[in-house]
Amino acid sequence: MNMVNQMSAKVSAMAGGQRKKRTGKVISDKMNKTRVVEVVISLRHHLYEKVMRHKKHYYAHDENNESKLGDRVLIAETRPLSKLKRWRVVKILVKAGRAGPSET
Repeated sequence: MNMVNQMSAKVSAMAGGQRKKRTGKVISDKMNKTRVVEVVISLRHHLYEKVMRHKKHYYAHDENNESKLGDRVLIAETRPLSKLKRWRVVKILVKAGRAGPSET
């Protein structure tokens, strides 16, 4: 039985390929272990050549609640974790500037 599991793991690894990755900004951190990440994609219109920006929101799993509002994060596609969550936060690329207690 163990041999069958190893073979199936090898086959799925070869057929699966790379998972999609996106970079975006955390726009909501109000849910526990869930972040809403906004990804902006710039495209040039094929006829008018105007640069258009498309925004898309992804619900991403953040196990340790490390990312905060305004952080730039790398998210990767994963198995469905809930009705809306299909992505997970891989790492925090840039921390947002946070205002600490003032020293006056």
